[in-house]
Amino acid sequence: MHRLKHGLLQAAGWLFYLSILMGLALALPTSIFDSQSKNFLFLIGAVGIWRYSMGATHFLRGMLFLYVVYPHLRRKVRKLGSAADPSHVFLMVTSFRIDALTTAQVYSSVIREAIECGYPTTIVCSLVEMSDELLVKSMWARLNPPERVKLDFVRIAGTGKRDGLAFGFRAISRHMPDARAVVAVIDGDTVLSPGVVRKTVPWFQLFGNVGGLTTNEFCEVRGGYIMSEWHKLRFAQRHLNMCSMALSKRVLTMTGRMSVFRAEVVTDPEFIADVESDSLHHWRLGTFKFLTGDDKSSWFSLMRLGYDTFYVPDASINTVEHPPEKSFIKASRKLMFRWYGNNLRQNSRALGLGVRRLGLFTSVVLFDQRVSMWTSILGLTVALIASFKYGMTFILMYLLWIGITRLILTLLLSCTGHTIGPAYPVILYYNQIVGALVKIYVFFRLDQQSWTRQDTKLTRDLASFQRWFNTWSSRTMTFSAGSVFVAVLLTMV
Repeated sequence: MHRLKHGLLQAAGWLFYLSILMGLALALPTSIFDSQSKNFLFLIGAVGIWRYSMGATHFLRGMLFLYVVYPHLRRKVRKLGSAADPSHVFLMVTSFRIDALTTAQVYSSVIREAIECGYPTTIVCSLVEMSDELLVKSMWARLNPPERVKLDFVRIAGTGKRDGLAFGFRAISRHMPDARAVVAVIDGDTVLSPGVVRKTVPWFQLFGNVGGLTTNEFCEVRGGYIMSEWHKLRFAQRHLNMCSMALSKRVLTMTGRMSVFRAEVVTDPEFIADVESDSLHHWRLGTFKFLTGDDKSSWFSLMRLGYDTFYVPDASINTVEHPPEKSFIKASRKLMFRWYGNNLRQNSRALGLGVRRLGLFTSVVLFDQRVSMWTSILGLTVALIASFKYGMTFILMYLLWIGITRLILTLLLSCTGHTIGPAYPVILYYNQIVGALVKIYVFFRLDQQSWTRQDTKLTRDLASFQRWFNTWSSRTMTFSAGSVFVAVLLTMV
C-alpha cells in the first residue's frame, strides 16, 4: 500500500511538472519554436556550449566506465582470486556527537562486515564519549566475533574530526601493518552494505599505484520530502561524476563517509600531517588551518605523494543524514557553504600540481570548478536584463528552456542506477543558482569555516586591523566582482 501511494504521488508530481512546461510553451509566441527566427529558443552561446559540453562529456565518460570499463576490470579482479586478498583489514570509525540509534546501526554493520569478510580484521574506534565506548562493547559482546577480529579503542579530546583521524592513523601505525594491509576510514553516520569490504579491497592488488578508493553512496534523510530528494539528487550526481573521473583514476575526493586506503598511505607521516593540520596561505587573508574538508586534504595528499585514486560503483554504503536546520533553505545553504568552501580551498593548489601530474581532463575539470560559479548564473542574469529592456517574453523563454533541459538532465541521471523524482528538475536549478551564489560568497571568504553537526567555527587570533581588513576587503571584492559581471552583461545585451 505504501509503495502504491508513493508511486501515485510520483506520477502526480511528473504530470504537474509537465503541465507547467506546456503552460509556459502555450504562453509564448510561436516564433520562438521557428528555427529561422532570431528568437529561436534553442540558440545558445559559447558559454552555454562550454557548460553543456562539460556535462555531456561527464555523462559519456561515466556511462563508459560504469557499463563497459568497470565490468571488464571487475572480471580481471575476480580472476586474481585469493591472490588479491589483503594481509589485514583495518576498519576505522570516527564518532562524535552522533545519536545512539545511528551509532548502533553503524557499529552493528561494521562488526558484521568484519565477521563476514573473512579477513583478519581490526576495528579501530576513534571515540570521544564514554557512552559510545560502552555501546560498542555491548554490541561486540552480543555479536561475539571470532578470534581473527580484534577491537581497538582510541579516545580523543573532541577537538575535531581531523584530530580523530590522525589519532586513529597513529594507532594503526602501532600495529605495524605490512604492504598488503588496507584501511577503511568510515564516518560515524555510515552504515556499511553487506559485502562492501570484499568488493573494495582487491583493487589495490590489480592497480599497484592506487593509493585510495571510494564507494557509492545512498542515504536515509531525517528530514522532510524536499530535503530527502535534495540529498538523493546529490548522491546521483556524485555517482555520475565519480564514474567519469575514475576513468582517468583521478577521483577528486576521498569521501570521509567511507574510503579505503593502502595501510602504507595512512601510516605515512606526511599523509597524517596533511590530514591533521592542513592549511592554506592566502595572499589577502593570511595563513589559516582547514577546519573541515579532510576528504579533500586526503585526496590532495595522495596526488602530491604520486598515487592514483579510484571508484568502486557496486560497493555501496548508506549514510544517515541529519539536516543542520529544519528549514530546507537554511540547511542547504549551510551545507553548500561547507562543501563549496572545502572544494575551493583545495582547487587552486590542486591546479598547481600541473597537467603532467593531474592529466589534461582533470585539470580542465578543476578549472571549470572555478569558473562555474559565474557561468551558472549567466543565463538567468541575461534573461532578467533582457526582460527589463525588451519585455517579459524573455524570462518566460528562459524558464521554458530551464524546464526542458533540467527534465532531460533528470532523465539522464536515471541511467546511473539511482532513483529519480519529479522534484529533481526544480532542485537541479535551485542547486545551480543558489550554489553559484554561495560559491561566489565563499570564494572571497575562504578563511570562514564551520562544522554543521558540531556547530563549531574556525577562530583565528588576529589583530583588530587584520580582522577589519579581511572583512571589508572580502565585501569590497565580492561587490566589485558582481558589479563587473553585471556591467559586462549589460553592455553585451
